[in-house]
Amino acid sequence: MKTVRRLLYRDIASAVAFVAVAFLSLFFFIDFVDELGSIGKQGYTAVHAVVSCLLEVPAHFYELFPIAVLIGCIFSLARMAQSSEYTILRTGGLGPGRALQLLTALGLVFAVCTFVVGDYVAPASEREAVLLKARFNGGLKLGRAGAWLKDSRQTPDGERSYSVNVGQTAPDGNLQAIRIYEFDDQGRLLSRLQADQGRVAQDGIWHLAKVQLTRWPSEQTPDAGVKDQQLPTYEWASSLRASVVAAAVLPASTMSTIDLWRYASHLNEHEQAAGRYAIQFWKKALYPFACLVMMALALPFAYLHARAGGISLKVFGGILLGISFVLLNNVAGHLGLLHGWTPWAVAAAPSLLYLLLSLAAFAWLVRYR
Repeated sequence: MKTVRRLLYRDIASAVAFVAVAFLSLFFFIDFVDELGSIGKQGYTAVHAVVSCLLEVPAHFYELFPIAVLIGCIFSLARMAQSSEYTILRTGGLGPGRALQLLTALGLVFAVCTFVVGDYVAPASEREAVLLKARFNGGLKLGRAGAWLKDSRQTPDGERSYSVNVGQTAPDGNLQAIRIYEFDDQGRLLSRLQADQGRVAQDGIWHLAKVQLTRWPSEQTPDAGVKDQQLPTYEWASSLRASVVAAAVLPASTMSTIDLWRYASHLNEHEQAAGRYAIQFWKKALYPFACLVMMALALPFAYLHARAGGISLKVFGGILLGISFVLLNNVAGHLGLLHGWTPWAVAAAPSLLYLLLSLAAFAWLVRYR
């Protein structure tokens, strides 16, 4: 059985690697063509474009690898079936259960590879790509409303809640157009802080520059007038760590699984909408297991008769299956967010559906063909 395992694994792994390299080369070319319009603007050169495209490669690998597993496995198994190699293996004792077990073991290896790239390599490279483009685009734009965060703190005068808005980030990574609103436990506005720029230290201290601080009367000081101060620098203590702020201002693709979990928990603690990040967390946590689903989808192609279409037709069918899986996965996420469905069920439904379909097709082919 070692010889059979080595034969299958070597053939499937080489086919998967070939398909993955082909996909990554295609997407690198598409990304580079998109970047051509930015070359020559604000010092952005062709070298920067190439580096930016290379930094996008791990994210593309993470997204495309399960499809590459499906297509590569279908190509390998269909070729073996067409040349009667798989028939000989079946005659030699490779039963359906054993074949499924062998492919499951290889699928687990592919799943671990997908997890490592998606949770460690891709977020870091994606973050560098975003920051690289921001340096030449005058910073990172956060839309018309900016990024909003919430914080709360217990003080001697009672509980205080804070609403923090960040307008954009500077090319050097500092925050710009910062506004901090302080409210008492009755929801009354106590102060407003506006800062041109600032940065968040690891201990949660916000170091702000060019600050305008406005205070309104509170229950403790009802006779005090409105006070307006201009300060060159100001330090604001907060429980909002640098990682939470980075999660709010950077795209979700730059976050690892644990970062998504922490940020979703932070949003839930402060009664903010966390559905989008909860779904992203479960999709990212379960996505590596899509490699197992793709292996199960490919196995029935080994039991098709050699005359039931050529290899190219079967590979084309595999491509359609992979595209349909990606589309269903994305549509399920949007529908789950729109209707407020349970995040883990939304993330797991496409994989479970395709796994059941593949096992049903496999059982039917083994039983009746």
